[in-house]
Amino acid sequence: MSDLTLLILRLAFLALLWVFVFSIVYSVRSDLFGPRARRGPDPQPGASSPFPSSPLPTAQATVTERIALQAGGVTGPSEPLPDVSPQRTDPLAGLTPRTPPSGVPPTPTVPRRLVITSGPKEGAEIALDGEQLTIGRSSESDLVVRDDYTSTHHARLLLWGDHWVVQDLDSTNGTFLDGTRVTVPTPLPAGTPVRIGTTTFELRR
Repeated sequence: MSDLTLLILRLAFLALLWVFVFSIVYSVRSDLFGPRARRGPDPQPGASSPFPSSPLPTAQATVTERIALQAGGVTGPSEPLPDVSPQRTDPLAGLTPRTPPSGVPPTPTVPRRLVITSGPKEGAEIALDGEQLTIGRSSESDLVVRDDYTSTHHARLLLWGDHWVVQDLDSTNGTFLDGTRVTVPTPLPAGTPVRIGTTTFELRR
């Protein structure tokens, strides 16, 4: 085979190789970007468009106004916002427990013991010598209950006349009297279970 024939075969093979490469590139481009769109004729002057006008300017203006409001771009006198933080109210505030007159012994029917029937301090007893008893995780509480379900200032017992009243102090997990959640100061009869967190107690005479 002559050198001229060998050169022609090499050039032909090289041309075929480039055609193959261009075909692959064109196929990949079509898959990624799609076929090239053809440009149609320009619309005639005065011809109305078949599509409605886009509401983009109005939407952009609305978004711009919202951004300006959020960024404080609105000018004018500024007014302080009202304080909407929740405030805890005490339903028994201003009331004085009704205790027996001096020198008169307490009514025998008034419970004078708090007995813990279940929980970490099961079996413990607390004497009800005062007019109220506070319950919670705080070390300042008369009955300290330390578990994950008890609030810092959870509840309190208040001697009102000849009976005790249990009051929930806006606790997170609530105070339950005989299985019912306490929402208002409620009389607490002797022997009725009260559950706070994982601790249950009752009053006894």
